[in-house]
Amino acid sequence: MITRRTLLSSAPLAATGALALSSCGNSGGGSAGAGGGSLTWMSMLHTPSTPQADGPVMTALTEHTGTDFQFQWVPDASKEEKVNAALASGSVADITSLNQLAMPSIRDALSSGLFWEVEEFLADYPNLSQINPDTLEGARLDGALYGVPFQKPLARYGVLVRQDWLDRLGLEVPHTIEELGEVAKAFAEDDPTGTGAAATGFIDRQESFLVGFRSLAGYFGAGDKFQLDDAGNIVPACTTDPWKEAMQWYREVYEAGGVNQEFITMQKQNQQQAIAQDKGGIVVTGLFEAKNYVALAESINPDTEVSWTLINDITYADVPRRIVSDTGGGMGGLMCFSTQSLTSEEDLARGLTLIDELLEEPAFQLMTNGIEGTHYEMDDDGVVTIIDQPLWEQQVQPYNGSRPSDLVEIYKSSDEYVNQANEMMDENAEYAITNPAQSLTSPTYDNQWATIEQALNDAYNTFMIGQTSMSDYEASIEAVRSQGLDDIIAEYTEAYDAVNG
Repeated sequence: MITRRTLLSSAPLAATGALALSSCGNSGGGSAGAGGGSLTWMSMLHTPSTPQADGPVMTALTEHTGTDFQFQWVPDASKEEKVNAALASGSVADITSLNQLAMPSIRDALSSGLFWEVEEFLADYPNLSQINPDTLEGARLDGALYGVPFQKPLARYGVLVRQDWLDRLGLEVPHTIEELGEVAKAFAEDDPTGTGAAATGFIDRQESFLVGFRSLAGYFGAGDKFQLDDAGNIVPACTTDPWKEAMQWYREVYEAGGVNQEFITMQKQNQQQAIAQDKGGIVVTGLFEAKNYVALAESINPDTEVSWTLINDITYADVPRRIVSDTGGGMGGLMCFSTQSLTSEEDLARGLTLIDELLEEPAFQLMTNGIEGTHYEMDDDGVVTIIDQPLWEQQVQPYNGSRPSDLVEIYKSSDEYVNQANEMMDENAEYAITNPAQSLTSPTYDNQWATIEQALNDAYNTFMIGQTSMSDYEASIEAVRSQGLDDIIAEYTEAYDAVNG
């Protein structure tokens, strides 16, 4: 393992020519080392417009942190190309945001010596030292932490159920898988809309295997993509008994009409439209989506009586309460520190201090809401209201994606769906199940998993619509063992043992 003491001798030489990033301002770092000049930060831009470098938010952030720093914005649509070019040339900013950590090229760059290992330094900072251990675990690469993780909620998912439909049919809010299945069937068999129009329970979509059903299977005891089995092996969750048990249950609900019959071909946009058009009354999704579904329904029918109940405590049989993470264990990527321009521990400390200061509430407020009186106002109850939406979108929103943490403060909203979702997502953290393989390396996974996963996804789909049996699904698992599955299990297990042994 490369440590801070051996790191500099193993670091690759910086490329001679600076990488041209026309949309990002100046390219490589270099200004922050000698003399302690301005720090540069290559970060992703998720908005159409780039904020002014001397705009009000940036000026306020500089004043709060006491650090002169500049963002080098990379449009999200071209991030893969530009980030890979920067990594290949070694011409990186002092701080580089890396969000696609599953990509082999990025994992190779992380372990090449181009970036500092930072874990032993985090304890020196009041905010960095408080990062959730689960988030740190998911951010490591084979045991090493090559940057500060962006912190996200550990688990944002739950089940949304139409409360107005429950009321119309005289049903209680479901809190177990068994109750949820009964509600789904009742929505399909009775008249939840009160209009006689056909409806169903779950509205699922093409990514069921990867998204919605994955969350449902978690209630049965299946893990987050991969899990540690009783024999100490790291195995795909979709090969385990709890996953198969969940499949059997979901197919029974489907056969009873409690799942939209065309879900294996439904696109996300069509799913959203179906939800808003009263085609179904149960969605497995991010709890924060309730507000959006109401807004969409109101845009279709201003007189809609839609009302959702948010549920985050579904359990099954004797399986303890749990929810699989949908955010990579609360890790949204890394803020990595260049060994090429930040050549000493003192230089690194300037970068870490900046991130630590940005984890303070005033900085979070600036990057979230902007400047009070200009971009937002807050009433006596702490409810935040944006004053000028276009101005906020131009001057504040671009900074949202560069916040080191989404968890610094939860601001009250005038929308109760938002407040309830925030409370439940915070509560989810106690029950979140994370992926033990996320931080590990398996060359066969990099090369073969996409093909293996697609084969199992196809087998799941044919099972769900009644074309095949569970034995056929299990046969599909056996078929891909020789195509790399067994090697993935062996490689991940070996890597896990090496890190945790």
